[in-house]
Amino acid sequence: MANPGYGKRSVPDQRPRAAHDFAHLPPREAAIAAYLDRLPDGTDISVKTLAKQLPYGQCALGTALNRLQRAGHLRRGREKLAADSGSAHWITRSWWSGTARDDDWWAAFTRGDVPEDTPLPPTRSRAHILLAALGRETPSLSLSAAECAALAPLVGEWFARGASEEVVRHALTSGLPTPVHHPAALLRRRLTDKMPPELPLPQAPHRILECAECRVPGPPEALPGGVCNSCRDGYAPARPAALLPALEIHARANEIRAAMSLKREEGTPV
Repeated sequence: MANPGYGKRSVPDQRPRAAHDFAHLPPREAAIAAYLDRLPDGTDISVKTLAKQLPYGQCALGTALNRLQRAGHLRRGREKLAADSGSAHWITRSWWSGTARDDDWWAAFTRGDVPEDTPLPPTRSRAHILLAALGRETPSLSLSAAECAALAPLVGEWFARGASEEVVRHALTSGLPTPVHHPAALLRRRLTDKMPPELPLPQAPHRILECAECRVPGPPEALPGGVCNSCRDGYAPARPAALLPALEIHARANEIRAAMSLKREEGTPV
């Protein structure tokens, strides 16, 4: 723990912790932020103390804390407190917020006027949105929010197996009985019975590497950095002679054909 006034001090009105709280940060800063977020108020979060607890040096920690400050999680400053005697004194503060705050929020916090958090709109999955829209297109398939949530994993499995929204919609709405007594039960049965097959595993590519110097093929283990050991050591194999001109190649081929024809006429085995 730090001396009074120098430790971590959490700001009010933070959102509940979630696994993705620090996903917007680089890996090192995210790890440090997650560690700081779980420390109790009053813990010493100075660079020297953190360097004894975390696998980072003081310079790296100083840089990381500055980045956390720019990201809106940390502010350092001083706060004026009144003593029992009526006198006032200033103490150093390190304010921490697991919820990233913008400059306007921190400015309001400094003034003592903490703004209310704007509630985030509930997020719905692609599968949930498709199910909720069925009732607008086909009134007999209207579902409650709870029914959409219960059926969404099945629709998500269709998507995972390569089905498009149009394919799912057609499977759920085509050839409906009249009337539909239990839309949720009907959709569950169709989603289960018509589930498409799993996608085949991707085929492994057929590839081979060549030395960047001599073009000799070889396994990747024999070509570290794309160069074979012989070329790296300066003992490159002899390169093939340059190709002959096309006219000379054709002339030599004709000579070979003529010699073979002559041997056939003489009865000499070719």
